Amino acid sequence: MVIVANGVAGDRGLIQTIKMRRERQDMANAIARLHEDNRRLAKQAARLRDDPAAIEELARGELGLIRPGESLFIVTDRPVPGP
Repeated sequence: MVIVANGVAGDRGLIQTIKMRRERQDMANAIARLHEDNRRLAKQAARLRDDPAAIEELARGELGLIRPGESLFIVTDRPVPGP
């Protein structure tokens, strides 16, 4: 009976083995996501190094920069006040 209990709930028992397999799978999934993020960021870095249009796109999108002579319009979704 002690051997069976140890086999199920012990340090190397069935419950611990299942838990460790689940943790291993979670870690493998996290590693896969990180590899994908690294590939995406490397591609973005290469594009920023090699493509001036990418730098312009980033500057316009994230920094709100405009070219000389352009006008900036900010559109909001605020309701128009009634009469």
